[in-house]
Amino acid sequence: MLKSELVEIWVYLSASPLVGLTITLVTYGIAYRLYLWAKCNPLLNPVVVSVAALIAVLSITNTSYEAYFEGGQFIHFLLGPATVALAVPLYRQFSSLKRQWLPVFAAIMGGSTIGTLSSVAIAQLLGASVQTQLSLAPKSVTTPVAMGISEQIGGLPSLTAALVVMTGVIGAILGTTLFRILRINNDSVKGIAMGVTAHGIGTARSFQVSPEMGAFSGLAMALSAFSTAVILPWLLGLIGLLS
Repeated sequence: MLKSELVEIWVYLSASPLVGLTITLVTYGIAYRLYLWAKCNPLLNPVVVSVAALIAVLSITNTSYEAYFEGGQFIHFLLGPATVALAVPLYRQFSSLKRQWLPVFAAIMGGSTIGTLSSVAIAQLLGASVQTQLSLAPKSVTTPVAMGISEQIGGLPSLTAALVVMTGVIGAILGTTLFRILRINNDSVKGIAMGVTAHGIGTARSFQVSPEMGAFSGLAMALSAFSTAVILPWLLGLIGLLS
């Protein structure tokens, strides 16, 4: 009896777009609490835990992604303002950036180029189709830009979005450990590396380490998205993937 009542309540609530919004906020809140409880262990990255929990909730309740996104779109809309807000911490590091603009620019351009070519080369060696390689090429830039690039060059935007999230999550989980193993202690260097390779998710992780690392990661994420959009078609044409 109680089960049938709960099902009826869920069917009623699921008709409201606010359910998707509420589920997302509650899930992330719980995941973030768990992350803090684990003393910020990167293996419990709140983005990863939230995505896994949301998939489980939608599967158990047999809710379609389209129905969920009617509420989730409100958070999706805030991605733009949140990205622009990264300019604030970057402004606070502006004096440091002025002293290092040349190595920063070179690192971002080099990182974007090598990241693209290496991922395509590995996909070719593993026998991936051309369309998969084109979908993989912009995986290191932020999702909206990556999906736009993928659509323009002939990739699959939905596949690109999934690869972008996977890249960011892996970068956020392994990045700080890799820096420690390589004995990289400079926060600006770590931030640039994280922003170029792990975009927004890596930037969120960088802000948890230090404001300086987060600011440089946000800068690298923005410039990497711009440079990738400009040079990627040329690079893919150079290696014969685009005519």
